[in-house]
Amino acid sequence: MPEHDQPIIVVKKKVSHGGHHGGAWKVAYADFVTAMMALFIVLWLLSSDEKVKKAVGGYFQDPTGVGKQMGSNMSGIDEGLQLKKDDMDNLKEKLEAALKQTPDFQKFSKNIQITVTGEGLRIELLETEKGVFFQSGNAKPSEIGEELIAKLASELGKLPNHLYIEGHTDSKPFSNGESGYSNWELSSDRANAARRIMMTNGLRQDQVGQVRGFADQKLRSKNEPTNASNRRISVIVQYLTPPPGSANEEDARGKAKEKHGEGAHAAKPEEAAKSQPKKGH
Repeated sequence: MPEHDQPIIVVKKKVSHGGHHGGAWKVAYADFVTAMMALFIVLWLLSSDEKVKKAVGGYFQDPTGVGKQMGSNMSGIDEGLQLKKDDMDNLKEKLEAALKQTPDFQKFSKNIQITVTGEGLRIELLETEKGVFFQSGNAKPSEIGEELIAKLASELGKLPNHLYIEGHTDSKPFSNGESGYSNWELSSDRANAARRIMMTNGLRQDQVGQVRGFADQKLRSKNEPTNASNRRISVIVQYLTPPPGSANEEDARGKAKEKHGEGAHAAKPEEAAKSQPKKGH
């Protein structure tokens, strides 16, 4: 038979793999990698500060971000709300909602004013002729005043921001002015009484930056210097970063200059106190 007439034979070999060469090892390897990743995340969290931990925890409680607060579930005010200028309106709403939970709030709601200013969020407790938050003529808070100030402290203590607490009086002469106790002492004592209540109800030890008594030097109603609304306690929540051109920014610059010796000729606190005019209630 001629060679070109011979049939072509194709031999196909079937190779079979043993069971130990299957894909099960891939599943085991993936599990191992996942476990290692989880371990590294846990170790990272353990070595992170409290802000990072709260931010991570807040993400899992509000992953969609509808709260518009980084690391917050909107259940209250926390450090995730960094309280720059644009956040103060949000804080105002939250404080108002918290205060409404205080018993009999509607009776004195008109005596609470919360406004956003260049210095920060200002919370003012305005008195009436009979007195609402403090007993008339002394620095002892009323039952309602103590409860409300404590409620503010429980909310503000969750913030990283520092606070100023101010006391103000009207221009009426203080009834016991002859003994040397005047509106200066009364306004300072009321502000300090508010500080003590707040410190025992949620504020951090370093959160209050200043306690200030202004007597009647910063009247709320300048055209009515004896109006009861001039008697008030003000709590100012400061911005973390002062807005450009604000009083806080100027104050910060002034402190920086003093550190470098530029404020060496400023009057001593004792001399300034002696130059202040004494007022009565």
